[in-house]
Amino acid sequence: MALATLGIISIGDMGLGIARLAIANNYKVITNASDRSQATQDRAKRNFVQLVDTDVDLCNKADYVLSIVPPRNAIATAQRIAKAAMKPDFKARSNPLYFLDLNAISPKSSREIDSLFTQSSQIRFIDGGIIGGPPNLKDDGTWSKPSIPLSGPHSLSSAQPSGEHLAQILNMRHINNTIGSATGLKMCFASLSKGFAALAIQSFTTAQNLGVLDELRTHLDEYAPGNRARAEKGLTGMPPKAYRWVAEMEEIAATFEADGGFNADESIFRSIARVYDFVANGTELGKETMENRSRGTTADDVARLMAEGAERRKVKTD
Repeated sequence: MALATLGIISIGDMGLGIARLAIANNYKVITNASDRSQATQDRAKRNFVQLVDTDVDLCNKADYVLSIVPPRNAIATAQRIAKAAMKPDFKARSNPLYFLDLNAISPKSSREIDSLFTQSSQIRFIDGGIIGGPPNLKDDGTWSKPSIPLSGPHSLSSAQPSGEHLAQILNMRHINNTIGSATGLKMCFASLSKGFAALAIQSFTTAQNLGVLDELRTHLDEYAPGNRARAEKGLTGMPPKAYRWVAEMEEIAATFEADGGFNADESIFRSIARVYDFVANGTELGKETMENRSRGTTADDVARLMAEGAERRKVKTD
C-alpha cells in the first residue's frame, strides 16, 4: 500500500509528536517552516521532517494537511492554505487535498474555516480536535496517543491514499457528519481540565498569600481525595502553555454561548482567559517554554510567582 505524505503546520510540541508517530509508521512528513525560527527548522530536521519553501509546495506535495497551531492562528492558517490552492502553480490532482483542522477552536470558527474551502473541488475539509497529550514512544516500544475525533461530510477513513491506515495509527475517529461536532467535543473536554487548572491557580495563590497553603493541601487530601494531585499537575504543566490557552478559553466561551445557549454575562471562560493572560504576561511563568523549564515546576513556585506578579500589578495601579 502506498502511504500518503502529510503536511503538518506547525512543528510545535503536539505537531512534532504527531509527526514522529507518523514517521515511525513509514509516512513522509513535510512542513513549511520558512516563517519560523531557526530553532524550529532545526527541530524539524532532527526529527526527519522535510522542509518545503512555500505553502504551494506543501499543498502540491502533501495528501493531507494537518493544521496544529495556537487557536489564535487557526483561521489565518486555513486562509494561507486556501490562498495557496488558488495560485496558478497549484497543480491539478487525481485525489483531493484534505485539510484537517485539529485546533482548539469553537464550532463557529470551524464552520468559518469550512467556508473557505466550499468552492474548491480540489480541497476537502475535515473538522477535528486533539484530546490528550502529544504522542510519545513508551519504553515497551508502543505509543501513547491522544484521541483525535473528526467530523464533517468527508471521512478520513474513506480517503485516498491510505486514509483508513492513517486514521488508525493516529487514533482518529469520525464521530458524525456535522462540521463543528469534533471541535465542540474538544471544547467541552478542555473546559473541564483547563478550567480546573485556572481554579487551582487562584486557589493556591490565595492560600499562599494567606499563609494556609499547607493546610489547603491537608484538607484536599482528607476531604477531596485526588483533587490535590490533579490541581498540582495542572499548575505545574500550564506555565509554558498559558499564552496559547488565552485564545482557547475565549473559543470555549464562544462555544458555550453559541452552542450551549448561555448568555455572555454568564461566561466563566472569558474571565478564565484573563487568568491565563495574566500568567503569560504578568508573571515570570510566562517566560517558560516546553523545551526549557526552570520555574513553576512545583505548585509552591507557581503560587509564589503568581503572588509576586499580583503584588507588582497592585503597586503599579496604586
